[in-house]
Order: sequence, then structure tokens, then C-alpha cells
Amino acid sequence: MKRLNATQIEAAFRTIDPVFLHTPQYECEPLGNLLGCRVLLKVETQNPIRSFKGRGADFLVSQLADEPLICASAGNFGQAMAYACRKRGIPLTIYASVQANPYKIERMRALQANVVLYGDDFDAAKEQAKTVAARGNIRFVEDGLDVETLVGAGTMGLELLGLPQSVDCLLIPLGNGALFNGVATVFKAHRPQTKIIAVQAAGAPAMIESWRQETLVNYSKIQTIADGIGVRSPIPQALEDMEGLADDGLLVSETSILQAMKHLHQYAGLVVEPSGAVGIAAVIENPALFADKTVTTIICGGNLTQAQMTQWL
Repeated sequence: MKRLNATQIEAAFRTIDPVFLHTPQYECEPLGNLLGCRVLLKVETQNPIRSFKGRGADFLVSQLADEPLICASAGNFGQAMAYACRKRGIPLTIYASVQANPYKIERMRALQANVVLYGDDFDAAKEQAKTVAARGNIRFVEDGLDVETLVGAGTMGLELLGLPQSVDCLLIPLGNGALFNGVATVFKAHRPQTKIIAVQAAGAPAMIESWRQETLVNYSKIQTIADGIGVRSPIPQALEDMEGLADDGLLVSETSILQAMKHLHQYAGLVVEPSGAVGIAAVIENPALFADKTVTTIICGGNLTQAQMTQWL
């Protein structure tokens, strides 16, 4: 039995801080003309943390007692948790990799979280966070595993149902699974005719490969600029959640991700981090698959350092 359904998501919509809801969604005609298909964008960068993670984090924290929490993050979930915990006066410790985006680290600290840098990647930081939480009997919050993170992300799906256009393909960035599984749950319930496609960086393919092979695939390391979806050790529950939701999975190159970021900047006026651009990268790499289709993708984050903007955009 599925642990998530559209009814839960509809209920959560009434609880989440409105600052994260009703984000822009529209057709970007210049980008569509360039790519040879109709392109609809759901822009999740116009909020206090510049990513979609605020939806799930706010809902999750609202359901908990006012006790200290620990989480791990590549940066955006940590910002979301810090924002929600500061609002409620809850102490929060975030573990992040020593390689994490320095702008995201700065923002987590500015939001009054205690940030501990550990390990060479997100998964190493997460394992250490779990160890410390267990040792101190502190609640560990895990994005993609705690169902509230899926429920919150799923509210984007409810908003996308309001698009006046019929959507042929929905391209969703796939990291730990909260975004994909939340939004896909809504579409399978209300728009089953829409093809749901998960997108990952080819340099961090663990989730899509695990889904394809129907067995857990782990990597010792990953290599991608898309840090927000850079997972080398999938959450088994997230893979279970994907069952029956994904119609296809696509892996995209670093070159295409960078090109997608530049296109979104030039033709849509958006500053988009690599993880938020993978849907457009998938269209760039597969023009025949999406030719003349109506394609929607979620711009899930826009947190870049000044150096990254100079180098990539």
C-alpha cells in the first residue's frame, strides 16, 4: 500500500506557509521556439530560500514538537529547515559536506542553524548526522524519507493542475525523491495521461539506475555540478515510492546542464542552479522525443554563488 496519496497533499496545502505557495507557472515562448516544443515552467526560486524545499520543510516542522532537530543537506533543504525552525524557535543542526556550495552554507547559518561541515559529499555528511543524532537521542529529519517532505513537494503538483494547457510530458528533477514522488503522485491521480519523466545528471545516476534495475545501486563517488540532486546512496523507501509513478528516466550530461542554465537565463530571465535545469537539459539532448509536445518542468532552485554565476551563466 502506498504511503502517500493526493488527499494528504491536498490537506497539507492548507497548512504550508503561503510564502512558498502559488509560485509562477507559465509558457516560455522564446525557450519553446528555440527547443521546438511548447515549454511550460514552474518557477520555485521566488521565495525566501530560492527553492521548492520550503514546502516540505515547513509542513514537516509544523507537525513536530518543539524539540531540537538534526538534518543533512546539500544546501537547499538545510535552508528550508533553518527557515522553518527559526520561525518556531526550534534548535537545528545541519550537516553538510565540506564541498557544499558556500553560498548555501552562508544562508543556512544566517537563518540561525548550527552548520557542521563533514565528509566529501552529501551522503557522507548524512551518515555522520545520523550517527550523531542517534548518539544524542535527537530527531533526525531525512528529506525524501520523512513523508512530510513528499507531501509538501506534492503541493506543486496541485498548482500545476491549474495550467490551462494539457501537458504531454512532465520532466521532474530526481534527487532523494521528495520532489519527484510528491508531484508524480498528484499527476497519476488527476492527470494519468501525462507522461512523467525523472531526470538526473549522468554523473550521479544512482536513483534512476536503481529504478531501472529494480535493485539498490550505490556509488562510491559521483561527479556532477548538480549538487542538489547528487545522490550516490539512494533511500530504499524513495525507490518504493517511485513504483508506478515514473514512466521514464533520463540522464543528462554536464554540457547539457550548463547549456540549459544559459538558455533559462537568456530566454526566461532566470538564475537557475544546475539541479533546476536538468529538465531543460533533457529536452536539449532528446529533441525528437519532445518535438511539438507540450512539456512542463520544475525549476526547483536558484542558489548560485557569484563565482558560479560568472562561470556558468
